[in-house]
Amino acid sequence: MREILKNVKEKLVSKYSKSDNPKKFKPRLKARIRKNKRLIVKNIDNFFDWIKGAEIVELKKCNTSEDPVRPELDNKFRTSYGRKIYGVKYKGEIHAVMCFAFTNEIPKSVEELDMMSKDAFLQSIRREYQVGKIAIAYTVWSKKRGGGKLIVKEVFKLIKKTHHLNRLITLSPLTEMARKFHLSNGAVQIQINETTQNFEYEKV
Repeated sequence: MREILKNVKEKLVSKYSKSDNPKKFKPRLKARIRKNKRLIVKNIDNFFDWIKGAEIVELKKCNTSEDPVRPELDNKFRTSYGRKIYGVKYKGEIHAVMCFAFTNEIPKSVEELDMMSKDAFLQSIRREYQVGKIAIAYTVWSKKRGGGKLIVKEVFKLIKKTHHLNRLITLSPLTEMARKFHLSNGAVQIQINETTQNFEYEKV
């Protein structure tokens, strides 16, 4: 936080040092710094309040039109064959969503994801419906700053608590935005496919 305030101060000094009236420079600068400091502190407090108060919940459905990655997949697909939808809930509203399928292999496309998760589900009938060994996150989005990182962290914790899941891997679109998001949240890129890419979260 000190670093943020320092950067703000440096920008304001640069701006007001160009003032035509040097006599008004110091009081104007001090007033503006005080105002910006209060705003920054308030915004940081609000950010941490929502992060601390949020909880991870399993959803029966989501608004698929909000999904920027795979809006064509309906809720039936997202909840069939052991697939799950998780959301970050805060004050009664869902601010981030992550959808999962469970497989025994790493899919390279949505078609493979569909087939592999069906196979894993059928195999799980003999294992008390503990579906698959790999959790595949095939879409994630956030409507609130920090929500994407938070849901990755919380879902990772859930997976580590299970006895049958041992890997968290994504089926991500082949975009730079997806690459930056997952790498910045601690994932490692494990392969690039024709239309997708896979990242693995070994720690968050």
